[in-house]
Parts: sequence; C-alpha cells; structure tokens
Amino acid sequence: MRTALTIAGSDTCGGAGIQADIKTMTANGVYAMSAITALTAQNTTGVTGIMDVTPEFLKLELDTVITDIRPDAVKIGMVSASELIRVISETIRNYELTNVVVDPVMVATSGARLISEDAIGTLKECLLPLATVLTPNIPEAEVLSGMEIKSAEDMVKAAEMISKNYGCAVLCKGGHNLNDANDLLYRNGSCRWFKGRRINNPNTHGTGCTLSSAIASNLAKGYDLDTAVEKAKNYISGALAAMLDLGKGSGPMNHAFAISGEY
Repeated sequence: MRTALTIAGSDTCGGAGIQADIKTMTANGVYAMSAITALTAQNTTGVTGIMDVTPEFLKLELDTVITDIRPDAVKIGMVSASELIRVISETIRNYELTNVVVDPVMVATSGARLISEDAIGTLKECLLPLATVLTPNIPEAEVLSGMEIKSAEDMVKAAEMISKNYGCAVLCKGGHNLNDANDLLYRNGSCRWFKGRRINNPNTHGTGCTLSSAIASNLAKGYDLDTAVEKAKNYISGALAAMLDLGKGSGPMNHAFAISGEY
C-alpha cells in the first residue's frame, strides 16, 4: 500500500486539518500518517483558539514517522509559526521527500487568520521552493503573487508569477465569487483549466484541505500531476454532492461518501 504523510493542524470538529486529511487519504486508498503542527479549538462557525506544538516536538514527530514508514507523498497544511516552517523545510531536504503538496493555509473558511505575518515570509523563503505543487485559493494567491485577482486572466497571471518565483507547479483554485468551481494548473510555462461541477452546497468546511490531500494521495499512487488533480476534483465533487449537513455554520463534507462494504 502506498503511504502519505499530512503535516497540519488538528480540527476539533473533524471537517478540516489533520482529520480531513486522514479521512481523504483513507478514502483515496493510501495509508495515512500525520504530524500535528497545532491544536485548534474550532467548529463550523469559527476558530476560538490555536496552540502550536514546539519546533522540537514537531521535529520529533517527523523523524519518528519518516524513519519507520517513508511517505510516498507529503501534504502540508496549516503551519502558523516561522520556526515550525523551518523544521518542515529542513526535514523535506534532509530526507529528500518527493510529491510535496503545499496548501498555503492563511485564512480559515470562517475568516479566521491562521498564520502570522513573519511566518508568511518564512513560508515563501523556505518551504514553497521545495513544493511539487501549491494549491492556493484566490486570497492566498493574491498574497503570494502580490497582485489583485479579479478575473480568469488575473488567475493565469498570478499563477504564472507564483510558479516562476518558487519553481513549482501552482493550482490556483477558483471560488470566492470568481470562476467558482474551475481551477487553473500552471507549470513549466503552460496552463490547464480544470472545470468543476457547480454544487449548491453551503457546507464547504475543509474543502482546501481535502483537495490537497486527495492530490497528494494520487501522486503517492503514481499518477501524474494532471491526473492527480482531475481525480482529486472528482472526489471533492462527490463529497460535496453527498450534501452532508452538520453544525450551525459552514459544515463539513462527507469524506466517506464512496466507502462501501461490510465495515
């Protein structure tokens, strides 16, 4: 069985973060492992608290996992502190990890800020150049490119700028009232649009975590990046279309919509 490691924060309501990543990886047929960067107290209405792990403990988590079960792919989500980003970057280099998917989580679906200003600088300097693919949403792509994104053409320009700056592929995700379910993959000077199915479901908690984890799962299984993205988008469409409705705010998706069998 292929393996995937998620490095991210914990979500108490289970719809995003480590919990969403593990559910997604399991549903996509890979063995999921995790290194937790932070505990969060959150639900479908917002984030009420964040407690980072220490850099020393994160390093211990990563070394302990990787030296025993080497991951075929790595997904990196919420990392709110510079010191933690440096630990992750050093780990990727030291172990020469491949198929690295970075979801540059900066703001939660609820609007809560999840990363400090100085950590954004460290993210740009240390981690993004090590990525196979970045998966920013519109606001995150604006931060990374330094430009406003108001149109599909702007998405292309921003993705090109980010890709050239950090030397990796970029999946610029639609949404935020722009190109709703359509995502743009830019790499090596060329771009491809992935058309998404518009699903009228307000419960979108953890969509970014889920998409990036599904891409990592597919890369771990040996799919090329285009196929990995396409299959991941199909998975997230199915999870949204299951119309799970939990919580008082923007609820989670049904990550297990396609799981069948006796257990």
